[in-house]
Amino acid sequence: MCAMVYSTETGRLCPDCGQPKADCQCSQHAVAPENDGVVRVRREKKGRGGKTVTTITGLEGDKKALQAMVKTLKRRFGCGGALKDWVIELQGDLAEQSVKYLQELGHNVKQSGG
Repeated sequence: MCAMVYSTETGRLCPDCGQPKADCQCSQHAVAPENDGVVRVRREKKGRGGKTVTTITGLEGDKKALQAMVKTLKRRFGCGGALKDWVIELQGDLAEQSVKYLQELGHNVKQSGG
């Protein structure tokens, strides 16, 4: 059996199952962090090369539900985005639009940060 020593293709690997962390099916990685029922939307710029990114945290659901939400938000706002460690990242300054849309969907939303 050949073990993978190093690869940049998939990013970090789970030490238990050997799958990429984004696709890991282990019980310890498949559970969303505890939240208080409030969805927080914030605008971030620090550490991103001057690019503005809107992050959304606190949404409930499993990875598949969050991936579907990312796809819906990207289509609605016409932007790029991704799901990283239970945080939805949308490219661009979309905080106000995201708050309005998530409130329309019935979520308890707060805009945090600047």
